[in-house]
Amino acid sequence: MAYINHEVVERQMTKRRVKNTVFKNIFLGATLLALLALVILLYRMITQGAGYVSFDFLQNFSSRFPEKAGVFAGLVGSLAMLAVVAPVSLLLGVGAAIYLEEYAKKSKLTTFIQMNISNLAGVPSIVFGLLGLTIFVRMLGMGKSILAAGLTMSLLILPVIIVAAQEAIRSVPGSLREASYGMGATKWQTIRKVVLPAAIPGVLTGSILALSRAIGETAPLVVIGIPVIVQFLPAGVLSEFTALPMLIFDWAKRPQEEFQYVAAAGILVLMVLLIFMNSIAVFIRNKFQNRY
Repeated sequence: MAYINHEVVERQMTKRRVKNTVFKNIFLGATLLALLALVILLYRMITQGAGYVSFDFLQNFSSRFPEKAGVFAGLVGSLAMLAVVAPVSLLLGVGAAIYLEEYAKKSKLTTFIQMNISNLAGVPSIVFGLLGLTIFVRMLGMGKSILAAGLTMSLLILPVIIVAAQEAIRSVPGSLREASYGMGATKWQTIRKVVLPAAIPGVLTGSILALSRAIGETAPLVVIGIPVIVQFLPAGVLSEFTALPMLIFDWAKRPQEEFQYVAAAGILVLMVLLIFMNSIAVFIRNKFQNRY
């Protein structure tokens, strides 16, 4: 029987406990630092912008005078752009994910495609703005319209939706597919009636979070040339418009101090919109996570 040196074992256990405590404190410090930054940001935005958020602020158009400036055109424009981004990105993203996971054979080509999709998810948003400017604004002649901006933002979030949808589809138990095939269902019937319903929570959660990113991006809109001060509401998808991030960007860079408070008020409105969208994602996840 091998001899156990209790002193060596005790030293090893002590060393492991110390290491565990150190890493625990490091992770706790990182969490507290992130929360501190968030609290400071929220405090600054609330103290500066809460006094400017009013019914008039929500229904006024942008203005050169801070006391008359409002977010109505930007809020309507952002929602109109989202109405283009959502169906385009969801249809293309989920469709691509279904093909890659359910139909495409595993090969070097599919591996290469998958790798590039993952890499595209980390490309800076301004690159997608340049792509949208070249293709949609100039080549296709869409101008500074809702459609051009919506398609550009769809390209921006498409890799994120594809990856999220793939992970959701991949997490569906294989036993469900086998049971469906055993009942005589075709592959498409299995995907439509078994796989997709089971993957809906993950697909919609990732998609809504991606849409939240699209509605808060500014760089692609600046590259496309979306105007800032617009005194009308868009009449259709080919109309010019402005978006809420564009208004905030314009107010934040103005030299008048009062416009800084107006920008903070615009950020509060945008944050409420983003929190609402993220709450929908959380609700969907909590409702459907125990379905399968």
